[in-house]
Amino acid sequence: MLKEVWSFSGRYRILHLSWFAFFLSFVVWFNFAPFATAVQADLGLSEAQIRTLGICNVALTVPARIIIGMLLDKFGPRLTYSALLIYAAVPAIAFALAQNFSQLVISRLALSIVGAGFVIGIRLVAEWFPPKEIGLAEGIYGGWGNFGSAGAAFTLPSIAAATAFLGAGQVNWRFAIALTGIAAAIYGVIYYFNVEDTPPGKVYKKPERHGGLEVTSKRDFWFLMLMNIPLVGVLALLAWRLSNVGFLTPTGLIITWLLLLALYAFQTYKCWDANQELMTGKKRYSPEERYAFNQVAVLEVTYFVNFGSELAVVSMLPTFFERTFGLTPVLAGAIAASYAFMNLVSRPGGGLISDSMGSRKWTMTVLTACMGISYLLMGTLNSNWWLPLAVLLTMTCSFFVQAGEGSTFAIVPLIKRRVTGQIAGNVGAYGNVGAVCFLTLYSLLPQGTAGNHIFFQTIGISSLIVSFLCWFFLKEPKGSFAEHHEGEELVMPGITHQESFKS
Repeated sequence: MLKEVWSFSGRYRILHLSWFAFFLSFVVWFNFAPFATAVQADLGLSEAQIRTLGICNVALTVPARIIIGMLLDKFGPRLTYSALLIYAAVPAIAFALAQNFSQLVISRLALSIVGAGFVIGIRLVAEWFPPKEIGLAEGIYGGWGNFGSAGAAFTLPSIAAATAFLGAGQVNWRFAIALTGIAAAIYGVIYYFNVEDTPPGKVYKKPERHGGLEVTSKRDFWFLMLMNIPLVGVLALLAWRLSNVGFLTPTGLIITWLLLLALYAFQTYKCWDANQELMTGKKRYSPEERYAFNQVAVLEVTYFVNFGSELAVVSMLPTFFERTFGLTPVLAGAIAASYAFMNLVSRPGGGLISDSMGSRKWTMTVLTACMGISYLLMGTLNSNWWLPLAVLLTMTCSFFVQAGEGSTFAIVPLIKRRVTGQIAGNVGAYGNVGAVCFLTLYSLLPQGTAGNHIFFQTIGISSLIVSFLCWFFLKEPKGSFAEHHEGEELVMPGITHQESFKS
């Protein structure tokens, strides 16, 4: 597969078109981080307001990834991805035109929905690649697409500087941010006319019922209800944070919390509706149809620490390098981008390791442990460090973070085929839960070395705890290295599933 991946035909064409769609969604999603100090100076924002905008950038991605997962299973990846990319232009342009903090918050919350695009490609790539290659394929999709955050850090400051003549001689962050949304919308149209949901002759499997994740035992249903609490709870945390900076009044905060309780009740109802026959005893799943939800839960917490920490660190790293080492914003952004730059090799590398080592469980466990150790070392960074060594440590840490992400989504598509979109949505949403939690912690810590140390060390300890959970509870998925997905030996009379992949 390593040789074939450079071709642009068949399934590899779908892979390349999809990772670039993901790349553009991440450029849009992370178009604020390189301009945090410029926006702060231009609009006279406080440090607390800037940190709050960083939290808003990942907030609504939590429910959006769940909703996108449901839409994905129902309508297919092509339509869902195209619509999301076209939508990206609206909040990006709104943020570029914002004149005060309230407008920045509203447009940033709306723009955070674009971060849900990742989930779509997970299902699409899984449709086109067999289990034995799923790790590398998903890793390439996730890693090369994830590089969009580094692409934003590298290119947007230069675009803003080059177009300064359009902004009265100042860094033209507004033009650069608006441009990202316009580019995404154009590509959304291109994507729709050049991608198919499945290989020729293969049926796109959908859940029997939509609206809530289907589970296969009563115990798993209650476990699902428990794991859904943080998905709403993190939004309550964000609302509290917004009240602290004056965006929400005390009354507005209470109303928001009540609305979130109603959201959880509605979510619970939809899950009950999807599993009503199981819970009332009218339906029983055969052993072949069952899957263990606790495996989804373990993957949720792994993504909480790996992707959650990446989102949080990418959001604060340019400012961290700028202030810790006294660098210019452009140079600090370029160096901080080394963290996301590793996505080009580390996330596919994590998937490839998962494909090659013969155990997806132990790959996940070891990578998460190494990630925890790396973050603990990053907790020692200060101005006394030699800058190249600090950059090397940052890149090493990012390798384990992103390889862990690749390993996570080498497992996700193998749990339960017909609900892959919803499982990917739930797991992906936990990445954003982690980001909001870590960024909220960062916003409450004192500025400077002490606060940075606590931030990195908290992530490191959390990662080590999750590594132990993987060690004790994660199981090797059935058919991890098979030639075809379970139950899909034949996609149509006379054509094997394996042959359809070669078409």
